[in-house]
Amino acid sequence: MKIGTAIAIYFLIWWIVLFVTLPIGVRTQSDEANIVSGTEPGAPVSPMLRKKAILTTMISTVIFLVFWGIRASGVSLEMALKAMPF
Repeated sequence: MKIGTAIAIYFLIWWIVLFVTLPIGVRTQSDEANIVSGTEPGAPVSPMLRKKAILTTMISTVIFLVFWGIRASGVSLEMALKAMPF
């Protein structure tokens, strides 16, 4: 796999995982009963973006390494499907 392709795949995995991790642990202003005037009641009180970016990077790295390991081993999609019992 070329480096450009690997970076693009990691980038896609990272963004998908980010959108999965964004709602984790979010407390809205209406949940906290502290709605700031002029804002959406569903807006997060503390989005914890730094923590979620770090979590996203760790999860994405594991997923990418598994993908890269399978790809480097020479297993193809056809081989994997033939090995399925159904």
